[in-house]
This record gives sequence, C-alpha cells and structure tokens, in this order.
Amino acid sequence: MIEVHGVSKSFGTTVALNRVSFSVEKNRVLGFLGPNGAGKSTAMKIITTFLSPDEGRVTVDGIDVTQDPLAVRRKIGYLPEVAPLYDDMRVVTYLEFVARARGLHGTQLAQRLDWVYDATSIHSVLYRNVNELSRGFRQRVGLAQALVHDPAVLILDEPTSGLDPRQIIGIRHLIRDLAKTKTVIFSSHILAEASAVTERIVIINEGEIVADGLVDDLRRQARRMNRYRIDLGDAGEGGGEALKSLEGVTSVTPSGDGEGPGRVWIVETALERDLRRDVNDLARDKGWTLLELHSMEPTLEEAFIELTAESGTGGGKR
Repeated sequence: MIEVHGVSKSFGTTVALNRVSFSVEKNRVLGFLGPNGAGKSTAMKIITTFLSPDEGRVTVDGIDVTQDPLAVRRKIGYLPEVAPLYDDMRVVTYLEFVARARGLHGTQLAQRLDWVYDATSIHSVLYRNVNELSRGFRQRVGLAQALVHDPAVLILDEPTSGLDPRQIIGIRHLIRDLAKTKTVIFSSHILAEASAVTERIVIINEGEIVADGLVDDLRRQARRMNRYRIDLGDAGEGGGEALKSLEGVTSVTPSGDGEGPGRVWIVETALERDLRRDVNDLARDKGWTLLELHSMEPTLEEAFIELTAESGTGGGKR
C-alpha cells in the first residue's frame, strides 16, 4: 500500500533522510520510531505530499506522490504532531468545514461526522471554540479531521501526545480497530507506546533506518549479552560471590526488587555463554534452594537505546 524507495531529503547542509526505504502492506499498522530529530516527521511529510524528496520514490496505493499529489491526498488522513486546527472556529464548524473540503455532503457528511464524534469522544466539546480546548482535546479533534473522509491510509505523527492514560488507551483501541480496514503509520519516540498498537516497527535514527522488524525480533537484535534473574532463596550474601566465581560471568548485581538481601541476583555473561547448567550445579553443591532461574530479554526501552546508540540522537525534530 505504501512503498518508500531510497528517499533522501536535505535542508541546506542538514541531511534529514538518507536513502530511506520501507513499505507497509494494506490494512497493517507500522510503528515508525526514532529519537527527536531522527527524520520521522520529514518522512511522513513526504508520504503525505507536503514535501518532495530530493531523490527516491514514494507511492501510495501505486500512485507516485510527486506525480499525482492530489490523488494521494484523497487517500490519506494525516495528523501531524501539531494538529492543524483553526482556533477561532467552533469544533463542530471546523469539522464540518473539513468534511465539505473533502467532498462530503448530505447524508454521507452527517454520517461521517457522527462517526468521528463517537470514535474520538469529542461530543462534550463540539460547541466550544478550538482555542478553548485542552491539549488532549485538540489532539482528538485533530484525529477527527484526519478520519472524517474515511481515508484508506492514516498517517499519525505522535497521535497520543498530550493525552491522559485513559485517552491513550482509547486511541490505541481505535487504531487497532481502524487497521482492520486501513493502512496506518503510527509515529512515536516511545517504543512501548508503538508496540502496544503494532507488532512491526521501523526505527530511524539520524535520517537512516537502523532496524525493521517485529518487536521480539528487535529485542533479540539489540541483545548484546546474556542476562539472568537468579533467586537462590536461602543462599544469603554468599550467593553473589559464588555466582561471580562462575566461568564467563561479567557482572552480578542485587535485583533491588525487595526480595531480601542476598536472595535475587541479576547476572550477566557474554552472549555465547549459557549459565543455566552451572547455576543449577552450584546450587546443588552448596545445598541452596534454586527458586528461580530465567533468561531476561532486553526491555523495549533498552532495545531502542541500543539500536539508536551508535549514531547518537539528533538535536531537533525533523
């Protein structure tokens, strides 16, 4: 549905995108992640025809974004990070204006407006001026304008920014429901946020794609060591020293989770070293009760930091 091939974009001497390529299949959600300044917004503006690439090609449903931008815009609903709202208009007037600009009229217009009011939970502010709205309601009205014409493609740049936890959960559910019939790109700089909505994530850093895959695959890709959580029960402080003596162990630290001193340890080894048999033998030889021993995958945040660490983070939003 969306194909991005070798796209580059520079602003003066600043390279925002460098030969970026990725694709999104029909009726799928793609989490598009990166630190602030990584190039996410630039890529989304090119897909939505607000910017032209310096080189490369982007198509939406087979339509080239530079050759027929109006046809692309008809297929897309776009919510930029700062919602495109007119502050001096009432919410209901603004959304009706957007719907008519999108070519809706009569019964179709009324039905779509009713649908977006319900989907984004904005009934309570319909007759307020936009400039009276909180950040959360502004974001929801921005999402409503992106959805009002029932687009086949949704491009959402930080759609949960400014929302409270209850509203965030509601938007997550809405995006998952929309993905049954729409193609969605969901941008964020928070890995856990995107992983709550989609299984596939593309990570961009300093204008280049540094990872593309399922969440679990990215965790494995980011893994640089083996890490184990080990509960030795009645071992006491001697348990830590005994674990340090095992071959290949690089660090032993208390878990710090309130299980009691000397009981639970986080042990790290080189990636090729499997410690499980040695720990089991140690506990048996010492007469300790081994209550827990499992390998720990990197957290989503650790994976994100690891995958974007080599080139650093940018200095501003691009």
